[in-house]
Order: sequence, then structure tokens, then C-alpha cells
Amino acid sequence: MTSVGIDAIEVRTGKLRLDLAETFAPAQGEKPEKYTKGLGLYASSFPDVYEDIVTMGANAAHRLMDRKGLEPDDIGRIDVATESAFDNSKPVSTYIAGCLEQVYEDDFHHANKGERKFACISGTQSLDDAFNWIRAGRHRGRSAIVVATDTALYARDDPGEATQGAGAVAMLISEDPDLVELSTEQGYGSADETDFLKPQQQFPSVDGKRSVQVYLARMREAIEDYESVVGPIHPEDYALGPFHTPFPGMVRKAAALAFRHFTRDTEIEEQLAADIGRQPRREAFDSDDAFREAAGEYTDELTDTDRYREWYARCVDPTLELSREVGNWYTGSVHVARVSGLKAALENGENLTGGRMLVGSYGSGAQAEVHAETIQAGWAEEISALDLDEQLDARYDLSFAEYEDVHDVHNHDEDAGVTDVEGFTQPDAEFVFDGWGRMGERKYTYVE
Repeated sequence: MTSVGIDAIEVRTGKLRLDLAETFAPAQGEKPEKYTKGLGLYASSFPDVYEDIVTMGANAAHRLMDRKGLEPDDIGRIDVATESAFDNSKPVSTYIAGCLEQVYEDDFHHANKGERKFACISGTQSLDDAFNWIRAGRHRGRSAIVVATDTALYARDDPGEATQGAGAVAMLISEDPDLVELSTEQGYGSADETDFLKPQQQFPSVDGKRSVQVYLARMREAIEDYESVVGPIHPEDYALGPFHTPFPGMVRKAAALAFRHFTRDTEIEEQLAADIGRQPRREAFDSDDAFREAAGEYTDELTDTDRYREWYARCVDPTLELSREVGNWYTGSVHVARVSGLKAALENGENLTGGRMLVGSYGSGAQAEVHAETIQAGWAEEISALDLDEQLDARYDLSFAEYEDVHDVHNHDEDAGVTDVEGFTQPDAEFVFDGWGRMGERKYTYVE
């Protein structure tokens, strides 16, 4: 059967940068280590005044199509995943298609368009939709474009403010992909939760402590469900483990629990038993609380072992490098993690062709999905074509006062405050926000 997967990927970061240690921490009266070590974040990306989820997504998709030599007729589906939408009816994909039609001779009138919502996991769900559409034979030889685009803003002085970020990831889903082949095996963990939500509001309501607990619980369920399909997972089975990354500190917790789970009843557990003992088993304890306490103590000791540290440094830490510099992109965060891991491998001269990644996606509310991806022969060429370093280096460094203005600019509340801020950067060969239409719609144009 013909393989289906991600043929190419493009990333577009917001053009503005907020330094958490040098700019944000002093203004908040906090030590830089609260962010750099606790959260694992150094900086956040923000959209300039003429950028938003449409421009970032359209610019990423445009570069993707140009680089792959595609025309609108080659695309049969455009799906957008976002939790930053500004319209409850018209999908962001129609705006993005409209932007692209300004620079191509043909149109996307025969492409199916939609918008997915399930917090951060909807980017992966959109990948699943495109995969299923092709595997079902409904694509007529065409490819799909999936765009995960978000401006992840919190209310000012909210505990989550330091994790903010903005950017878009555009992915081309095709037969015989050059980057990664997607698998048919998936595992899910899902429950009705209220850890993070936006009931008719732009900025989220978050129960931070519970959100971490729900993330870990759903991810554990998804791993167990995935193993029910493919069998036990061994830590050495996968070259990289990209996880949903609201901030790297949360992934550190998830990675520790995953490694503990993966090594149970393996030679690794036996090898470590002399130093830290065997893993606690529930049947040995009188209560769930006693078991959880023992498991937590074992996990703490496990993460101090050389075996764990070597695995974490090889499989997980490389996937966090980009997140440390751009913050949380909601629907795009796990896809940024994928790019980050592959980019680090390319820079280190590693040959990952044929290797596998275990990808863990998550969305509050809450659902996790785990699946494997097989790295294809063209991965290095695809990753080397990205201009991510250039984008990151070109970002404008905001002062705290400028950050406050930018935050107000992107607040959907018309009474938020500053609305006439001049752009900090100059648009160059890209789509930009160009004001409001007669029905209150946002308008866009391409600037040469």
C-alpha cells in the first residue's frame, strides 16, 4: 500500500521577541531562573501589528507551495487547526486560501476547506483527517495542506503569561512523502475536563496545577492504548520523542513518567534495580495514595540515573530547543517539537533515515494521541530547506512597554487600549493584515 505522510513542512514565527530573563522577569519582579529553569523558556515570539493567525499561516503555506513547485490545482484540501480563531462561522482556511489566490493564477475553488478545534491537539487531528482522506482514495491524486496557527496570549499578569507565543506550521500531506510516513496505529486518552478553556473569551481560564495533572493522565492513557495495538514500547525503539510542549518544564515531567512506563519489565529496570530498586507495583500497596507516593519517589531517583539522562538527551531534549526560543504555539507546538528534533539531528550529522519517532499530542479539555512516524530518506533535504534560524535572528527585541502595547493590539476587545501602534518591522514579500471590511471581516493583502 502506498505510504502517506508529511512530505514537507514550513514554520513561520511571529516577528517580535520578548526576552523572558532580561525584559519580562525584571518587570514582574521575578528572578530569571523562574522562567529559564522552572519553565525552561528563554524567549517568546509575538506577531507584529500587521501579523495574525491568517498572515502567519498563509506565509508558511505560500513558502511551502513555492518550495515544492505546487499550484492550487495540486491541493485538494486545506485544513486549519487553531484555538485563536476570530470568527465563529467562517473558517480561517478560507482566509488563507484567499490570501494564496492573490499570488497564484489559479484558485482553490475545488479544494475542501475546514477548521478543527480541540485545543492544541487539533493540529494532529487535522493531520489524521488529511491522512484518512488520502488513504480512502478521495484525493484524486492531490495533496492536502494542514496549517496549525495560533497567537497564544494570556491576560496580563496571568500565571501563564510567560508561556505565550505566536507562530504557524504548514504541512504538506501527500503520498510517498519525503519527510515522515504516518502510521495507522494510534492510541488515545480522552476525558471531559475543565483544566483549560475559553468559554466565549479570547484569553484562557486555566487551572495550572490541574492542567499538568490532566496532561500527564491523558498522555499515560494514550500510551497504554497505543501499546494495546502495537505491543510494549521499549525506549530504544524510537530516535526522537516529540511531545506537545506548552513549556519544556511540562515535557520534562511527561518524559520521566514515559520512561518509567517504557522500562517496566525490561532489562533496563533490572540493570537499574541494584541502584534504585525495582519499580513499585500497585498490588504491593494498600492504597492509591501510597502507591503514587512510592512511584513518585522512584521516578525522582530514576531521572538522576545516567541511563535516563542519556535517553532524555538523545530523544527528548533536542525536541525542546525551538520551544525555548518561541514559547507555546498551541496547535503548532508538537509540530515545532518535531522540527526541532529533526533540525538538531541534521546539525549533529545524524542519519535518521528509517528511524522512528513516537509523537505525543495533547489538547486540553482533554485528549492525548500517541502515534509513530517513520523518518524518510528525504528528511535532511527538507529540514535543511527551512529558514528558521534566519527568522529567529531577525526578530525585533521588544522593551516591556512595547510588549504591553503589542499585547493590547492583539486583544480582540475593542476597548483594550492601544490600537494605533506602528509596526516594529517592515513587511517584505508577505501577506499582511490590511484593515476591516464592510461586514467586520479582516482583510489581507500581499506586500511585495
